[in-house]
Amino acid sequence: MKLITGNANTQLAIDIAKIAGVDLCETLVTRFADNEIWVEIKENIRGEDVFLIQSTCNPANDNLMELLILADACKRASAGRITAVMPYYGYARQDRKPAGRSPITAKLVANMIEAAGVDRVLTMDLHAGQIQGFFDIPVDNLYAQPLFVKDLLTNPMVTKGRAIIISPDAGGVPRARAIAKQLNLDIAIIDKRRDRANESEAMNVIGDVLGKQCIIVDDIIDTGGTLIKAAKALENEGAEDVQAYITHGVLSNDGAKRMEHSVMSRLVITDTIPTKENRVLRILSVANVFAEAIRRVHHDESISVLFDNAEYIP
Repeated sequence: MKLITGNANTQLAIDIAKIAGVDLCETLVTRFADNEIWVEIKENIRGEDVFLIQSTCNPANDNLMELLILADACKRASAGRITAVMPYYGYARQDRKPAGRSPITAKLVANMIEAAGVDRVLTMDLHAGQIQGFFDIPVDNLYAQPLFVKDLLTNPMVTKGRAIIISPDAGGVPRARAIAKQLNLDIAIIDKRRDRANESEAMNVIGDVLGKQCIIVDDIIDTGGTLIKAAKALENEGAEDVQAYITHGVLSNDGAKRMEHSVMSRLVITDTIPTKENRVLRILSVANVFAEAIRRVHHDESISVLFDNAEYIP
């Protein structure tokens, strides 16, 4: 087994390799003067089971090209099997046609990954589950939910039943319901709507949050504007405290700083995308989850069993 990383999230790759007990393969990923990407794998990988660890986060295009070029290099070096380990799958929100002459870029990215020679994809909390069907190769979609549940069980407000799980929209209800069921908590929903064109989006809370700690759960936070509005709406409805647990912290346009000036007391994200903690922001590592998933893929063992049993989480 060989682990190779690009430049997208080297610290996560290092952590995964350490837990897996495998050294990262010596690889040169650099740029020419005109910013073209150059890759050279310094070790023999002929016949090896290769895992390319690369989130396609910002800068998404550079990181995606690194992944594709690494895959091509591995294929031409006669790797036995190539698995793209993509903790964050960029372009996932472009999974449908919102207008008549618009692309389905998530599908295009899937086509490119397959064309580059990847045999399998390992990712986490895809924004849209149907993206797995965009591929004609196996796709294993891991979940951050067990990590979040384990962390929430250390929260006295949760264990005393004084918390409530919040879905930020109707589409997130299954995720919120699953977490709430494990914690024996109720759920509430944020209903977002515009009554008239050019009016600001109204946030209506469906459910009783009075005097409770509200915990918003979601898969992606981008600029954070919608989350800040949702937190304010919950506070206006009498919530005692507002926190959020979100898998992928994109945090564009100084989103992390914006959280510090919101009514939220804490935002918990994972390290699928590299970022730094601040007064509000806290990071949970998914390195253990991916290390165990990689081991199971290498040994042709079940992945789904991981989410029936949380023993792999420290």
